[in-house]
Formats: sequence, C-alpha cells, structure tokens
Amino acid sequence: MLTGTVVNYYTHCKRQCWLFYHKLNLEDNSEDVRIGRVLHDLKRQDKEEVALDGIKLDKLTAEYVTEIKKSDADLSAALAQLEYYLIVLYEKGIARKGRLECLEKKKQSKSTHILTLTEEEIKKRKEQYRRIEEFLSADAPPVPVLKPICKKCAYYEYCFI
Repeated sequence: MLTGTVVNYYTHCKRQCWLFYHKLNLEDNSEDVRIGRVLHDLKRQDKEEVALDGIKLDKLTAEYVTEIKKSDADLSAALAQLEYYLIVLYEKGIARKGRLECLEKKKQSKSTHILTLTEEEIKKRKEQYRRIEEFLSADAPPVPVLKPICKKCAYYEYCFI
C-alpha cells in the first residue's frame, strides 16, 4: 500500500523508497529524522493532525491540506507527498488545495508553497502511483547511485560503506 512517505521517498531516492517500504528502516540513527519527529510530535500536541484511510495530514481546513516540513531541502519530494494526500482526499470527494510549509534550516523564516491539481495532473499522478507499486514489487532494490545528498541520508552507510 502506498503512503505519502513512500511517494516522497520514491521522488527523493528510489533505493531509499524500496528499502523503507521493505522494512529496512535505518532512520532511527538520523539526526534530521529525529528533528522531524520532534516537529511532528509538537504538531500532534496542537491536535491539528488528521488521520484518514492510511494517511496522516498535518492540518486540514476548509480550503487547504497543509503539510509541514523541517526544510525545503527536497521540495519536489515534499510536493509529491502533498499531491498524494490531495488525490486520496479527492477520491473521497474532498477537494482541497495543498499548502506546503517549510521551516528553514536557520529557522529565521518560513517558505510556503500553494498547490492546486487539475484533472489531467491527477490522472498523471495516479499512473505514477501504479508505476511506484510495480517498482516496489521488485525482488531487490536498485543499485545505489552516489549523489551529494547521500552523505546526509540515514541509509548512507548501508549503501556505500
């Protein structure tokens, strides 16, 4: 079953996605993941998080689904996750715009991105989700590809050392 996190990881790194999906979770050792969990727990205290059919939304209002991220380090992956949430809700008859709030690394300012999906974009994303499900059914993960972002990844040692 797809989740917003799986869609995010697929966009960010296909190998990380496959490993995570197949329960090889190395994120407990990651400082960035710990910070993200603390932010998530703080949001939960605000009682704004909404859980619906396997998705957890940071905030749902009459106009927006809001996703909050620690930083905009991988904006395309965060937007892909938000798109997934919008489509799951859309299929349930709940049409909303997306709002991605990125807390900057220096915490001096926030950046906000607004997202609206068209029918054509929804159709394209649903086809992409089918391809992600096919990808996840593979017997082995793809080979690692070293990129600059890899050195901060929780899976770095597993992939390259």
